[in-house]
Amino acid sequence: VAWNKRDLLTYAVGVGAKNDEFPFIYATPIDPNFAALPTYPVVLQLKGADQDVNLFADRVKGRPIPGLPPLNPNRVVHATQSIEIIKPLPLVSGDGWTWKTRYTGVVENSAFGIILTAENTLVDPKGTVYAKLFATGEKYSKFIAGPPQGKPVPKDRKADWIVEEQTTPEQAIVFRLSGDYNPLHIDPRIGQGAGFGGVILHGLSTFGFAGRAVLKTVGASDPNSLKFFGVRFTAPVKPGDKLETSIWEVGNGPHGTTEVAFETKNLTTGKVVLGAGIAYVLKKGGAKL
Repeated sequence: VAWNKRDLLTYAVGVGAKNDEFPFIYATPIDPNFAALPTYPVVLQLKGADQDVNLFADRVKGRPIPGLPPLNPNRVVHATQSIEIIKPLPLVSGDGWTWKTRYTGVVENSAFGIILTAENTLVDPKGTVYAKLFATGEKYSKFIAGPPQGKPVPKDRKADWIVEEQTTPEQAIVFRLSGDYNPLHIDPRIGQGAGFGGVILHGLSTFGFAGRAVLKTVGASDPNSLKFFGVRFTAPVKPGDKLETSIWEVGNGPHGTTEVAFETKNLTTGKVVLGAGIAYVLKKGGAKL
């Protein structure tokens, strides 16, 4: 895998970064404040090392998984995603970075089919791990070791922070430039055939919107403050829908962090689109609501 500063800028815009988020949208050859959004590594599995478009079906199939039938890219559903940020990313990768995938769970489910759990690591040329990511096709298996599980958001008190964001009708067109060229996100015919009524936004774009909300409020937009971020995808978002991320501090996390619970609601449809959200943040945020 590989990336450059332009890739980081493209990703930031794809997850809704605004014109006041200078550390993530404004890069010059000598700018000391420019940084990668900490959730950026989630796009690298499909992007690879390319700077041009790719064929989504080939990227999803990848290498055969021993003992399993070939995956049908039109029937793969991304249900959970988490990222642990171990080291800040360099602004330009250079050559020799790798994305390693290890399948840690395979569960047969009568309702969902085969549920895969994958552990991914982003590794530099010297073998140093910069990020660890878990993803499933439906849910984490209770029989394997995985990342921290999300907690229900508190029902007995209001959120400490609420961030509203308007996606644009072109949101998916921009986000796909980060490497996910699934036609579901640009061709209305694909979305209609899949029962979505047209184009839907990439789940990882919504993931990035929520990541920015937590980073901006609890972490005061310091890219090094976010240490872990994970969600469950619960409903689709259409480009142009309005999102609301509600954030609660719920206790102390590991290594001096604050544990945060959050959920993202689609104000256009009224549905929760990201649930069981959990983050560990080095708290730097200001006053709560």
